[in-house]
Amino acid sequence: MDSQDLQRLKNKYDIIGNDAALNHALEMAVAVAPTDLTVLITGESGVGKEAIPQIIHQNSRRKTGKYLAVNCGAIPEGTINAELFGHEKGAFTGAVAERKGYFEEADGGTLFLDEIGELPKETQAMLLRVLQSGEFMKVGSSKVQKTDVRVIAATNINLRTAVERGNFREDLYYRLNAVQIMMPSLRERKDDIYLLFRKFSSDFSEKYNLRKISLNIEAISLLKGYRWPGNVRQLKNVSESITALLSTPVAPGSERIELSAGDIARFIPDEHDSLLPMSVPAPAAGAALNPDEKRAFVQAILDLKQEIDSLKERVGTLESNPKALPTAPIRTAPLPNDDVEWQEPVQTGNVSIRQANDALIEKALEKHGGNIREAAAELGLSERTIYRKLAKKKEKAEQ
Repeated sequence: MDSQDLQRLKNKYDIIGNDAALNHALEMAVAVAPTDLTVLITGESGVGKEAIPQIIHQNSRRKTGKYLAVNCGAIPEGTINAELFGHEKGAFTGAVAERKGYFEEADGGTLFLDEIGELPKETQAMLLRVLQSGEFMKVGSSKVQKTDVRVIAATNINLRTAVERGNFREDLYYRLNAVQIMMPSLRERKDDIYLLFRKFSSDFSEKYNLRKISLNIEAISLLKGYRWPGNVRQLKNVSESITALLSTPVAPGSERIELSAGDIARFIPDEHDSLLPMSVPAPAAGAALNPDEKRAFVQAILDLKQEIDSLKERVGTLESNPKALPTAPIRTAPLPNDDVEWQEPVQTGNVSIRQANDALIEKALEKHGGNIREAAAELGLSERTIYRKLAKKKEKAEQ
């Protein structure tokens, strides 16, 4: 698939980005489309998995047939079998008439089963049968029916782990996993983040007649530095919020608005808002940490020890010189979200913990000549935290 064909495909399905992993996923979808192989799409929630089955269907011999998408996680366990395979009149309370299920409705076409890992065990067995033989029975019926449906499934959980824990049938896993297409997370597509922001912001501006928004280099860096756990879906929400609240209506002679990192910082959730230790929930019983998680915890403990030692040393210096900072009333220690505070006050000598943290930030900025990125890296904070601290300091100075 050459670059022009790939770009035409992206334009058709409104896909933004040039990441190699994304391109590979799209190329795989087109390559497997002419076959009837079952496809399993994997990737985190919000990465855009729903585009892949549409591409496969539209490039297959079934494109004139129906395409139905079903969110398995949104259907109650008590009705999922009837939804997928249909039911006879009187099969259960409320079954006042015979009803076709999705497998019967999609005969000759494609059925996309999203959140496949949420299926109950009984439904998994029925799905395995229809995948192997094309046979199924409606709820309340003993009559075997046939269907010719291509199944494409998607999941945001690790099905291999679900199999090991006994939550997903191993035979069904291998049946679904004939071809696996992995959609990359947004944090793996850093160069696509600003492209997506511009797309979402521009669409929102046009819809509501607002001035277009662009970002300066520092603001782009701030966007790229965040890990986006909600992926493309979260970035879309943030982009639209920024545009709605910071843009203004289009007027004669008005131009595009350029925003700084300080402007957008409050829209980016903080993950490391304090130098103080943060409580971490214990893993569920029986859930073992994988090697990467173990290494991350060990590194976090080592980093935390260094931060505490540094904080003790600098607070000690401030205590020995009370005039270094003004005496302040007792202050409360910040939670990871600075907008909420603990109920019990924490103070060391004449210096509150928050004042000490602010002093560390000021020292780091002074050391690095005002370079926020380098200061944040030294302190182990997010750039957004420092931008927000500076914004608060400016607001206080202007009051």
